[in-house]
Amino acid sequence: MNQDLIRYFIVDAFTDHPFSGNPAAVVLLSQWPDDTWLQNIAMEMNLSETAFVVPIQGGFDLRWFTPTVEVDLCGHATLASAFAMIHAGLREEKSGMDFATRSGVLSAVAHGDRIQLDFPLKPESPTPPPTDLLEGLSVRPAYVGKSEYDYVVEVETEDELRSLTPKFDQLAKLDCRGIIVTSTSTNPEFDFLSRFFGPAVGVDEDPVTGSAHCCLAHYWQKRTGRDRFTAFQASQRGGVVHLTIERDRVLMAGNAVLVAQGELLVR
Repeated sequence: MNQDLIRYFIVDAFTDHPFSGNPAAVVLLSQWPDDTWLQNIAMEMNLSETAFVVPIQGGFDLRWFTPTVEVDLCGHATLASAFAMIHAGLREEKSGMDFATRSGVLSAVAHGDRIQLDFPLKPESPTPPPTDLLEGLSVRPAYVGKSEYDYVVEVETEDELRSLTPKFDQLAKLDCRGIIVTSTSTNPEFDFLSRFFGPAVGVDEDPVTGSAHCCLAHYWQKRTGRDRFTAFQASQRGGVVHLTIERDRVLMAGNAVLVAQGELLVR
């Protein structure tokens, strides 16, 4: 790569204070290197997602890697990328930006102290639960469905959701990106809760999964008839996602906090 400086940022997404939400690395590139280099950097960062951004006419190319694979859609690393673009001075805070991705063009715009993402809604439909899903979660689900990427499982209570201790080796056998578990919330501040497990893509539990809310928004819209939600992902770090459904899109908003920045010393 013909560049002297490769800047990177560590951003906590879907939170307004550090060391919570979901951390993502954002690496700014002038052109695309080979995929092996990208995967090695993601492995070195060892976060649930590392985003790589290359400026193009009218916006940015954006790709996301876990420590082990490239993925098709990632919400928190897109929010982190938009936040990093503003912090790096590559976009004005009030101007929107477009990211060309494997999932089409995704837009981001700052609204007050939050960044709002425009993502595709990911419908789910009921499906018979596989044995590995039931045994891996050790729950008796109230509902099991499947979207393009993930299984979605509703459990009866918040306590059941929070006390889950999955068998990750068994969940990794499932033919899916991950498993979303959701429940109603006892806290009136939130409309529903969730947790996300993705051992098949190298992330046993993701702290806050924006792309999972593309499915959760559809599921809870069906359950309630509503188009707006405030959701909490009940991982150890935790994070808040604000959702508005508009036809086949979901507007997903959250805060972000810069934790670290620097430059890569390898090419």
